[in-house]
Amino acid sequence: MKVLKIFIILFLVTSFSELKSDEANNVLKNKILKNIRCLICQGQSVYDSESEFASSIKLIVDRKINEGLKEKKIYQFLREKYGDWIIYEPQINKNTYILWLLPLLLFLLGGAIIQKKLKFKN
Repeated sequence: MKVLKIFIILFLVTSFSELKSDEANNVLKNKILKNIRCLICQGQSVYDSESEFASSIKLIVDRKINEGLKEKKIYQFLREKYGDWIIYEPQINKNTYILWLLPLLLFLLGGAIIQKKLKFKN
């Protein structure tokens, strides 16, 4: 009887840990899919898209998660295969410096123009 109780407890513990890991995998999958751009649809994430491309990317991401790859490795795989444009939040590197610095430069330039205009009025 003790053996049966121990077996039931072990079974329940392993079942709940599998459910928890499946839930964690689904959360990770949804996070990744929301940050990947559908190359077919205009402005939609893969998570929101119903295109064939989005369906295939969903399967690829699911397979990579099941293989045990981490989020960064999945992004790296997609970047290598489809380019930097597939990720909504690109990394800072030599190709994207202008993308990250342009808003700051425009803000500073606009502030300088406004300050110069205000000086001329006084």
